[in-house]
Amino acid sequence: MSTSSTRRVFMKTAATALAASALPGSLRAQSDDAYDDMLVIDALCFGKDWGDDVYQALRAANYSGIIESLPRRDLQTAIDALVDWRTQIDTHADQLMPALQAADFTRAKDSGRTAVLMNFQDSTMLEGEVSNIDALHALGMRSFQLTYNFRNLVGDGCLERTNAGLSDFGLEVVERMNSLGVLIDLSHCGPQTTLDGIAFSERPVGITHTMCAAIRSHPRAKTDEQIRACAEKGGVIGMVALGYFVGPDPGGETTIEHYADHIEHAVKVAGIEHVGVSTDFPPQGISPWATYENWYTPRTGFFKESYELRWPPWIPELDSTDRFRNLNRVLEARGWSSRDRERLLGRNWLRLFEDTIG
Repeated sequence: MSTSSTRRVFMKTAATALAASALPGSLRAQSDDAYDDMLVIDALCFGKDWGDDVYQALRAANYSGIIESLPRRDLQTAIDALVDWRTQIDTHADQLMPALQAADFTRAKDSGRTAVLMNFQDSTMLEGEVSNIDALHALGMRSFQLTYNFRNLVGDGCLERTNAGLSDFGLEVVERMNSLGVLIDLSHCGPQTTLDGIAFSERPVGITHTMCAAIRSHPRAKTDEQIRACAEKGGVIGMVALGYFVGPDPGGETTIEHYADHIEHAVKVAGIEHVGVSTDFPPQGISPWATYENWYTPRTGFFKESYELRWPPWIPELDSTDRFRNLNRVLEARGWSSRDRERLLGRNWLRLFEDTIG
């Protein structure tokens, strides 16, 4: 990053921090109280060894809902994961509840619990059979990505050399997901598969965890064309909170201000009704458990160089359970209304779930 670019980032961060700190203590407290009253949904948040620390983090983060990523190697793996999750929810019924319809997120908020929407980040578990969507739906699955990073029977992923759209099988999958009430997730899909998923779906779609290509050129980023198409279909685009996804060029420090920049760009393109938040990591953050050896090194084995992995992967202000409380303050300092912040933090996802899973 150039000296001038570094200076601009510093000045923006300092200005926002100054604006937030200039608020009287009573107003900052009111802002935090308002956050506690909000329905907050993290559109991709998976637990790390679901122990007491994870449940405590869910409460501290004020999460009324999460979309959970489940193993999807094959059909049996997916079935086992769904059964295990239902057992876990039953065991911790005072903390969790299954998200089988949109109203479950509101019920979770009212009861001080977290609704968990079951998602697979690929369609490999279908094993080429559309009818397997019915079986997984019956067990509680309510969303899955059409592809992960590479090609499957449905279409191309974002790291695939080619850029094919949906296959004939992919069109059948989209149709069945629509009819059953399964949210189509296009987060890791290639450019044409993303556009085809939007175009051929009769219902709105989700891009649960991505970032803006206009700010950060990366295979996982979505272009303004894709963001706009998703919004025009009634969908929601979630901004991911990983530092190496949203930050500046290598060498620059990634801050919460960069994350807010992606959010504001997406809102400018899609409209405030079509942007949400997501993390793509556990509710307690990454730094409490991750090391270079157990996080960075393994990922170099299955991500291409174009993925531009960086260590550390987290944004400090977003790597604690105060992440969206901190974001709420930043956006308030940028002039966002309480209503718009509430939409971003959960209400837009809730509306999308109403339009898709029912």
